[in-house]
Amino acid sequence: MNIEYRENRELKKEDLQHLKNTLLEQLKDYIPYNEQEERDRAFIIDFINNNANAFVRDNNVAHMTASAWIVNKAHDKVLMCYHKIYDSWSWLGGHADGDTNLLNVAIREAKEESGIKNIRAVSDDIFSVEVLTVDGHVKKGKYVSSHLHLNVTYLLEADEDEELTAKEDENLGVRWFTVEEALKASTEPWFVKNVYSKLIEKQK
Repeated sequence: MNIEYRENRELKKEDLQHLKNTLLEQLKDYIPYNEQEERDRAFIIDFINNNANAFVRDNNVAHMTASAWIVNKAHDKVLMCYHKIYDSWSWLGGHADGDTNLLNVAIREAKEESGIKNIRAVSDDIFSVEVLTVDGHVKKGKYVSSHLHLNVTYLLEADEDEELTAKEDENLGVRWFTVEEALKASTEPWFVKNVYSKLIEKQK
């Protein structure tokens, strides 16, 4: 069920519930890649089932996010942005903010953060799942306490010849890297070992 982000804001409560149920079914059907994904998938499913506000930032313990692992047409490069808060080159993505169609969230955030207009899903299926820790930080002049991002990742594709534009309030730049360069560019060792290396292996 592919519904544009703008339309999701106008959906009835029962439609949003249907999309949430669809995501839960996708998570249940998803085959974990490793033990990290097996445990994190179970955590995310349980959290959604037991927290009505799992998709909004009002839940300051944990909330849903969607990430975009963006490859070029040859699938030998990945798109990354230099994230201000994490002070590192990283994948693209963001908060669900009430939207239960996480594929649309990933595409929306990818477009906003990169300036690329034409981004498509390689598959509507979930590409990976992660429970991520976020240290306390200041955002837009306000302190945000440490919390968890319950993250679903999608594999997206874009044309590397499209013009790139940084989203100035969030990142300092956007660029394509070879997969080898991407691992070296990130200054977050945990992400390199547990997330980016995994995604590169899975895209082969």
